[in-house]
Amino acid sequence: MNNHNQKISALIITYNEIGYIEACIDSVSFADEILVVDSYSTDGTYEYLLQHPKVKVVQHPFSNFTLQKTFALSQAKYNWILFLDADEIVPEGLKNEIKDTVQLDSPHAAYWFYRKFMFEKKALRFSGWQTDKNYRLFQKDKARFSDKKIVHETLEVDGTSGILNEKLIHYCYKNYEDYKGKMIKYGQLKAKEDFYREKSFNYLYYFLKPAWKFFNHYILRLGILDGKKGITICYLNALGVLERFRELKRLERKNALAYYLLMP
Repeated sequence: MNNHNQKISALIITYNEIGYIEACIDSVSFADEILVVDSYSTDGTYEYLLQHPKVKVVQHPFSNFTLQKTFALSQAKYNWILFLDADEIVPEGLKNEIKDTVQLDSPHAAYWFYRKFMFEKKALRFSGWQTDKNYRLFQKDKARFSDKKIVHETLEVDGTSGILNEKLIHYCYKNYEDYKGKMIKYGQLKAKEDFYREKSFNYLYYFLKPAWKFFNHYILRLGILDGKKGITICYLNALGVLERFRELKRLERKNALAYYLLMP
């Protein structure tokens, strides 16, 4: 790519991603810049990235996903941004589609990617993920991450959006404990988001929403057809919703106690 406006900055945020980040980096080697923002990994991820000849890595403390990605975006050199999670891989067909899209002076400000979810090394065909899509390619001067969300961050786009045909591969499930920890963390961050928006804990939602999440993904979204993989994923996704309400209740109690202690 000779034109500066057609160059791509590939951005990734990491924390303890050794064993996954290597394949991710290899899959975006076509980018003109690979920038990784690491939140002080302890498993060798940072050391690996430091030694990689194609990678620029900086460390930055993690507060939430939106702030971390916004920081990464501020460090990017080029206007076209390819933003990936460390456990995502760009296959050959998608790589070519990305390059063609950028080189052909795209009319769109951003592009959605559909994702192929992998349960360990096997594809997850249903379980609510079959229609999942995310913004992954966009022009930096026409997009920003919304400050209204701190998890499952939202990209606000000034302009039109397109959808690429090829799918991104997402190795979402490493093992049971890792995915469980991820869902609990997401639930806790979502609770903080609710708390900041002054949403109150509700016992009805506490019982109904996790049950609905499981029923919706396992039955209505056909997780049952994914076999044991489906029931595991749907259960852990519902657990994340349950943790959201548990954490919201803890935050309200903590806030009430602080208020009581500060009363004259």
